[in-house]
Amino acid sequence: MQLFPMLLITGGICLGLLAVATAGGHPSKLDTPSLKPSHRRQKRDWIWNQMHIDEEKNSSLPHYVGKIKSSMNRKNAKYLLRGEAADKVFKVDENTGDVFAFERLDREKVSEYHLVALVVDKDTNKNLEAPSSFTIKVHDINDNWPVFSRQVYNASVPEMSAVVIQLTAVDADDPTVGDHASVLYQILSGEENFSIDNNGVILTKTTNLDREIQAKYEVVVEARDAHGLRGESGTTTVLITLKDINDNFPVFTQSKYTFSVPENIHVGTSLGSLFVEDPDEPQNRMTKYSIVQGEYRDTFTIETDSSRNEGIIKPLKPLDYEYIQQYSFTIEATDPTINLRYLGISPSKNTARVIISVIDVDEPPNFKEPFYHFRLPENQKKPLIGSVLATDPDAARRSIGYSIRKSSDKDQFFRINKQGDIYNEKALDREIYPWYNLTVEAKELDSHGNPTDKESIVQVHIEILDENDNAPEFAQPYEPKVCENSVKGKLVVQISAIDKDITPRDVKFRYSLNTESSNFTLTDNYDNTANITVKYGQFDREQTKVHMLPVLISDNGRPSLTGTSTLAIAVCKCNEDGEFTFCEGVAAQTGVSIQALVAIFLCILTITVITLLIFLRRRLRNQARAHSKSVAEIHEQLVTYDEEGGGEMDTTSYDVSVLNSVRQNEGTGSMGAAKPPRAALYAQVQKPPRHVPGEMATMIEVKKDEADHDGGGPPYDTLHIYGYEGSESIAESLSSLGTNSSDSDIDYDFLNDWGPRFKMLAELYGSDTREELGF
Repeated sequence: MQLFPMLLITGGICLGLLAVATAGGHPSKLDTPSLKPSHRRQKRDWIWNQMHIDEEKNSSLPHYVGKIKSSMNRKNAKYLLRGEAADKVFKVDENTGDVFAFERLDREKVSEYHLVALVVDKDTNKNLEAPSSFTIKVHDINDNWPVFSRQVYNASVPEMSAVVIQLTAVDADDPTVGDHASVLYQILSGEENFSIDNNGVILTKTTNLDREIQAKYEVVVEARDAHGLRGESGTTTVLITLKDINDNFPVFTQSKYTFSVPENIHVGTSLGSLFVEDPDEPQNRMTKYSIVQGEYRDTFTIETDSSRNEGIIKPLKPLDYEYIQQYSFTIEATDPTINLRYLGISPSKNTARVIISVIDVDEPPNFKEPFYHFRLPENQKKPLIGSVLATDPDAARRSIGYSIRKSSDKDQFFRINKQGDIYNEKALDREIYPWYNLTVEAKELDSHGNPTDKESIVQVHIEILDENDNAPEFAQPYEPKVCENSVKGKLVVQISAIDKDITPRDVKFRYSLNTESSNFTLTDNYDNTANITVKYGQFDREQTKVHMLPVLISDNGRPSLTGTSTLAIAVCKCNEDGEFTFCEGVAAQTGVSIQALVAIFLCILTITVITLLIFLRRRLRNQARAHSKSVAEIHEQLVTYDEEGGGEMDTTSYDVSVLNSVRQNEGTGSMGAAKPPRAALYAQVQKPPRHVPGEMATMIEVKKDEADHDGGGPPYDTLHIYGYEGSESIAESLSSLGTNSSDSDIDYDFLNDWGPRFKMLAELYGSDTREELGF
């Protein structure tokens, strides 16, 4: 082992000496003077490029890695390392070139290191050779166990599945070195139901794992390498959930089902439920029920309620106790959606017996027909129109009574007897009502002949058959006109007819004139129309302005009927072009019927009566307002004196209600003309207390102002009554109604000495009161 490095070192020294001896660019003295420097300098190379070291070495640090050596050998050479790991992980002996590792290496962290080797001059630090890159590879040892990426795995698979899940554990060792990275799997818990292969696939030991028995499993799996290395991170837990599949047949909970239902149960109504057991989940079960034995497949049906997985029995047609009292049949429950590949067996059929007992119910009468249609010729009275028949469906077979339910006025034209025969009370006109719809009631009668509450109804349609009882008439109200100077053969109007009766397809109307007209001719066109033309021409308007022309119209019915319609032909003035210029008004032939005139008259009369009632009501209301007082009277009196100073017995009292009457008549002016409403000033003045004389003065001043501006007031206006009161007294008038100012030099304090009767005047005109009021 030491011979090979020694040979390398010896060869390197020889090459170095040879290079020094033959250096051309840098001549140096040779130890052998006889050797001439005639040789060229040769390229010197590093004699290595890769080193190796084992990871996780247990010997003491530093670990020897290898030696770097250039082919040049000089005494002043120094070795250096450059790179990310230089002088940290690896260091070199600058004299010998020995490389050492100063850390314990881990290949799983760094598998190789890239460094640069330098040889420089010790004195000048200049490169003696070009730098050389080399690699230190870390040899792998089996020092890692497999690791799972997750501690817990969740697996959800359908029941009866063989494969559950594949697990993967990773070994960080070098897979290229032996079996360092090989992984072996083993189940530590749950091995009774599951196994795992070398690829980490968990398999079921049996393919009949049943969710209905156990739905969840827990399996613990260990991963170790081929050399048996184990660790805590080499285990994981797998939670396995079995998903449900439809792998169970429905089974009846009973072998026999018994039901009792009334016979009047409605068709399509549930009469009972059938229950089965199916452990599958609701979304994976779909039971189908069917009747397999019996004669009643057309009588009953079984529908599946998917939410509860039960069968609902419903009748397909009415049940009748008097016909069948009990039904018995066999039913079957199957599930066509079961996946048979999970079972490997043929589908199972589950059957049960169903017995349905019908309960007798007192039912209403049954009509023999769902509806009745009768035909009645018009204009006939009291013929037998037709008969209805209802019977009691129960065993009692009670008698039935009939009646017509009155829903409109037309129903009163018909009656029905005890036998269900229908008659009409009056002759009917098809042209008024061609159809009548009756509702006939049938009620059961008790032993005394009284109707019970059990009843049924049926619709009876009566069609009125047509008879030829209406004569033809004009199809429209014609208003023919003719020029007074019309020539012979001039077409006046073309007429057609209609018939209120049912008009057949081959109807033929015939037209003729009732009398020979002096100046008109009727020509039948034989297409149910006719032309009226001028016979002679040249009409005299002064003599006849309107010609009445009766036209006979006949139909081809059986019997044939003829009607007369009159044309009112107006004679008009025309211009030279034959255009009408003046025609006197002609009333339409059809006119207004008497019934319409009566209706119009009644409407007018009703409107008149209503108007009178409204007028009288308003008049009475106004009179009531005039005699009532909306505001309470102020029971204060004004006192006047006929003669001032003539004594206290010549006074006259006036009720203030006179002033109220003026307020009430404010809304009406002279000559009855309405005046715009204005605020009642007097109404705004409240009755003054006796101890506040100023308020009374305010009221008087307001009323005086009203009188001054109302020249058309009633004769009892306050200004007219009190304007000259006391004018002949030496003290002059005490009234202030005729003045606009209360300025006066007279001192009225002497009124306080005239006694209690003059107390009010003293308060009104005394000095204190005047100062209070600001006069």
